[in-house]
Amino acid sequence: MAVSSEADPSPALTEYFADLDDPRRENSTDYPLHEIIVLTICGVICGADGFTSIANFGEAKKEWLGQFLELENGIPSHDTIGRFFGLLDPEAFEARFSRWVHEACEHVDGEVVAIDGKTLRRSYDRDSSKAAVHMVSAWASENGMTLGQVKTEKKSNEITAIPELLEVLDVTGCIVTIDAMGCQKAITEAITDEGADYVLALKDNQGELRADTESIFDRIRKSDREPPEACKSVTGGHDRIETRQCWAVDVEEKGLVDLEGWHELSAVCMVEYERVEDGERAIERRYYISSLDPDAEALLKATRRHWHIENRMHWVLDVAFREDQSRIRAGHAAQNMATARRLALSLLEQEDSLSVGVKNKRLRAGWDHDYLRTVLQEA
Repeated sequence: MAVSSEADPSPALTEYFADLDDPRRENSTDYPLHEIIVLTICGVICGADGFTSIANFGEAKKEWLGQFLELENGIPSHDTIGRFFGLLDPEAFEARFSRWVHEACEHVDGEVVAIDGKTLRRSYDRDSSKAAVHMVSAWASENGMTLGQVKTEKKSNEITAIPELLEVLDVTGCIVTIDAMGCQKAITEAITDEGADYVLALKDNQGELRADTESIFDRIRKSDREPPEACKSVTGGHDRIETRQCWAVDVEEKGLVDLEGWHELSAVCMVEYERVEDGERAIERRYYISSLDPDAEALLKATRRHWHIENRMHWVLDVAFREDQSRIRAGHAAQNMATARRLALSLLEQEDSLSVGVKNKRLRAGWDHDYLRTVLQEA
């Protein structure tokens, strides 16, 4: 989505949404579909977190927006914007977002693609017994952007949502990481069928495999023989020191049982996490299965990169975009606005001329038309 000129970012935004079906009645389209979408994305980039603030943004920036939008009937009201996104097909909107990502994202072999779910906590509606929307998203750690997302009604549905998400992503040559809920035989098959490797957290939902893995590393720690070479990393600051060590073993070499159905399972690893803070020491051991070779350094890197989806996506959506506070819930509006936020976050992450956080980038975009144009040019 390259901007065609310095003054006109409109083609950049409208190109990928031009073929969306307008859900409104023909006699109720005073505001063209592309104008509402462009207004909303620009507003969300610039700090608008709801339909009222998007409409207020439009009124404040009407002269600037008028450089590339006709605005024949002015700026739509917050009710008009809300009704539109409540009616808009969220799967179709998400598909256009994914198409942009596919073209904007630089393919990096070995990139960690972290998959995790996040509940839009205030999207539930008690009066209509509507459950909160739960989004399962994929985050590209090297590119710093959301690759795609699918909606589920609850967290337990992630197991079926993950294969659906993988089907619409290009993860060839990547390393897919998922927390323990995604540690399922069918998911290892879905990942390897897409030409990717996996590193999956192993907990008690796979009790037998977890017990076998834990037993292997217990024997290694207690053995007099030289243990496998570990990879170690140490970070610290503010009177806190964090040490991570990773050991990896070949599953066939160690005779790990219950390999049936685990597609291309090659290695298991243990990451020992030690934290020293204010003189207090705590140790936690975490276990993983992987289709990668038993390379402790590569596996430690993948497990650490998985947390980018929490630190650079979920946390930022809650803190910088106030997603957990959003009460948008009518129709499809919550899901569609979740997609708009993830598009805005990806654009802001791609823009690197300012060495500040996403929240301050949003403020700068709202204040500075030139900077907003720069953000849009990342599309």
